[in-house]
Amino acid sequence: MTDIVVLDGATMNPGDLNWARLEELGACTFYDRTPDDKVIERCDEAEIVITNKVVFSKSIIARLARLKYIGVSATGYNIVDINAAKKAGVVVTNVPAYSTMSVAQMVLAHILNLTQHVAQHSDSACSGAWAACPDFSYWDFPLIELDGLTLGIVGLGRIGSAVAKIALAFGMKVIYSDHSQLAFVENLIHVDQETLFSQSDIVTLHCPLTPETEHLVNAEMLAHMKSSAFLINTSRGLLVDEPALAEALNSGRIAGAGLDVLTSEPPAADNPLLSAANCFITPHIAWATKSARQRLLHVVIENIKAFLTGEPQNVVN
Repeated sequence: MTDIVVLDGATMNPGDLNWARLEELGACTFYDRTPDDKVIERCDEAEIVITNKVVFSKSIIARLARLKYIGVSATGYNIVDINAAKKAGVVVTNVPAYSTMSVAQMVLAHILNLTQHVAQHSDSACSGAWAACPDFSYWDFPLIELDGLTLGIVGLGRIGSAVAKIALAFGMKVIYSDHSQLAFVENLIHVDQETLFSQSDIVTLHCPLTPETEHLVNAEMLAHMKSSAFLINTSRGLLVDEPALAEALNSGRIAGAGLDVLTSEPPAADNPLLSAANCFITPHIAWATKSARQRLLHVVIENIKAFLTGEPQNVVN
């Protein structure tokens, strides 16, 4: 029977999903989390391992003689040295496109929070401010309507396209700065990146992290933005120069930011964005709706089944 080890299963399944279909494929051992110094010990007899964030370096792969397959329970697979895995004859797979609508939903959640301040107004009302108000209605922050505003999308792949469709339904004008469209969306306007940052009322990032896009949002690019504009990042933390963004927020260079990703996760206590003005941070949860995690688990299992039948799918090496 095939030995299967799940190294950090709590990320994908904190207890609300069922492992039964995976257990049908082999003798499974589950760990909620695995520290770096336990990887070799826990994978020593495994033929198949499932990892979300546990790193498989060249040296680790070399020490796992029985290993045949690494299943990454995520879209990004930079945690695995895929060249070393290929040389060792180890198949590496990932799970693309499982969280598209969940991430698009989080983008709009951040946009609506920045424009309506729902949580802050709720806190204010519950703390007694509404009861003490002489009028039937009050607001502590400007309320901004999305209809007619311009949304700039950096990266028009699956998620960027999904965001574009939702934004159009809100009556927004949508511009984008990426030629590599994966899904055709009508009524979009292509512009260069500098134009996108200067014309947008809201900029949302949906491009991959590459040497060319690291710190794409830096002091120079932020200087192009309107002082009333917002920045949204649900993609990769390293797309943003965090000290530069903090400075732009604190100085009023831009009006606010909604971030679901940071350069280091969890962040250091002194990360400047944690205390930056009008900066709202969620703990990398855009992908994590139950529906998305259920799809993720389904594809993880289907990837293993395909591998066991000799026809692997979603192979990245």
